[in-house]
This record gives sequence, C-alpha cells and structure tokens, in this order.
Amino acid sequence: MARRDPQEKKRISYAKDRRNAYAENDKSSRNAIRLNKRFPHRANRHRVQQVLRDAVGAAAADTADDVEERLGRRRPKSWRKHPDLPLGDWVESRLQRRLEIDADSPADERRLARVRQRRRRRAKFRTLRKAEIATKGTVERYW
Repeated sequence: MARRDPQEKKRISYAKDRRNAYAENDKSSRNAIRLNKRFPHRANRHRVQQVLRDAVGAAAADTADDVEERLGRRRPKSWRKHPDLPLGDWVESRLQRRLEIDADSPADERRLARVRQRRRRRAKFRTLRKAEIATKGTVERYW
C-alpha cells in the first residue's frame, strides 16, 4: 500500500469522517437508534396480532380473504437513520456560521477558502451530493 501525504489524508478525513449534525448528543444516539428501530417493529407485530386474533375460529375462505385484505391495507411502519454529516461539510458550515456572526474576521474567510479548496480536490471515492444539517438546512457538497 502506498504512503499518503498529509494533504491526501486531510481530504480523505474531510470526506470519510462523520459528525452528528442532528443537534443532539451523539452519545444518546447509541441508545436512541436501537429504540427507534425497535418501536416500529413492535407496532407492526402488535397490529398483525390484533388482526389475527379477530380471525380465530373455524377456517373459512371469506375470513382468510378478509384478514389478508386488512393486513395489506396499511403500510408497515419503518424507521431509518439519516447518515451523519461528513466532516468537511460540518467544518464548512461552522466557518460560514462564524462569518455570519462576525463578518470582520479575515482569518475565518481564509480558513473557509482553504477548506473549500481542499474539498474541491477530489478524494478517491464518491459521496452524496446534498446533506441535511439540522441547524442550517441543505448544504451543497463539492465531492
């Protein structure tokens, strides 16, 4: 494996490393993700159980069709985690926010320009084009 220079390592870090941008504690996400996956499955099992409990008794063709129709009537509940934000997007949004608060800082403008320049040089993989940030809205990416 070839050695990477520090600039390439920085580009890869900006693209691959992730930050929790959902404006919540990242430690609590460890438990919340498990819970959020668990609740919809539990609700789906409960609903199926209720429908099948009503159909207990002598097997009849019309009862089976009615149960099948009732189960297919509603889409099952589901939950998916939104991916965390790449470090490059997170750093860029923080610098932009800092500039909005204090526009007289030339150091922050230089930092923002440097981050954007590093991110324009493509790392050797592809990521999504837009990212959702809870505090800022949608941010365009340069990858």
